[in-house]
Amino acid sequence: MKTIRLHYPLDNLQEELQYSAAAIGFFDGLHRGHQDVINEMIGIAEEKGLKKAVMTFDPHPSVVLSPKKQRTTYLTPLDIKLEMLDGMGIDYCFIINFSSAFASLEPDYFVQEYLIDNKVKEVVAGFDFSYGRYGKGNIDTLRTYDDFGTTAVAKLTAGNEKISTTKLREDLANCRLEEVNDALGRPFEVQGVVVQGEKRGRTIGFPTANVEPEYRYHLPAKGVYAVTLKLNNEDEIYKGVCNVGVKPTFHDNMTRVSIEVHLFDFNRSIYGENVTVYWHNFIREEQKFSGIGELTAQIGKDKEKAVELLENL
Repeated sequence: MKTIRLHYPLDNLQEELQYSAAAIGFFDGLHRGHQDVINEMIGIAEEKGLKKAVMTFDPHPSVVLSPKKQRTTYLTPLDIKLEMLDGMGIDYCFIINFSSAFASLEPDYFVQEYLIDNKVKEVVAGFDFSYGRYGKGNIDTLRTYDDFGTTAVAKLTAGNEKISTTKLREDLANCRLEEVNDALGRPFEVQGVVVQGEKRGRTIGFPTANVEPEYRYHLPAKGVYAVTLKLNNEDEIYKGVCNVGVKPTFHDNMTRVSIEVHLFDFNRSIYGENVTVYWHNFIREEQKFSGIGELTAQIGKDKEKAVELLENL
């Protein structure tokens, strides 16, 4: 996949580009709704003999447009999104720098400079896609151009609610992990590296891998989860139980959230290893215990529950 970064003002037009069909959107999470848009584009591209392209943005538009609600954490950070798009067989990924200058562009300028000049012959987007200054451009204005075709993809719902990144973030914050995974069509995942922790787990019979996320992920709510973990240089998947939180039994004022995974039947040192944690089931909220005995008893119950939940995985 060829990655093309576009900064305003455009001074790096890619003369070697071939005509393409482009799916446009931010696509954080690449959930099933996003997949519908991209798969629609792929079908059109294959039917018309066009290259398959995705046009996305970095950073999230809210950083410029909505400072009080800006998103600086992601379900699928950019590097992960690019890996996933490459795996879907995308030929071109246009990454538009979403700056104040870009946000102020008139809709027609965006169409002429970013779509037509980059040889986009088919545009595919969600039904509610908007673009240009004040969001004045939309699917209907795109349809007024003869230079390319425009296809709008209807919303996808689950439980009578639209599948959206906003809903996914809310579900993660409210421990509705099963709903998150259903909307994604896969387990939520976080990539990171195993780092040195407080090493308290090994002293109470539950050694853990302390996973430091490699990117600015929007993490699940504090609590205990049934997870699997993959060492990125191996094929085998290991089952485990994970605590996300601030370890209130040992710390009164800790604010930094840690990810600690206890793997079943695993006895290796994996410091420095790049890993992926897959989140399958929520077990309970994080809580403060009166002492180590109460904590270890609960961890034992958590482990039993995780073993049960992951049994048929």
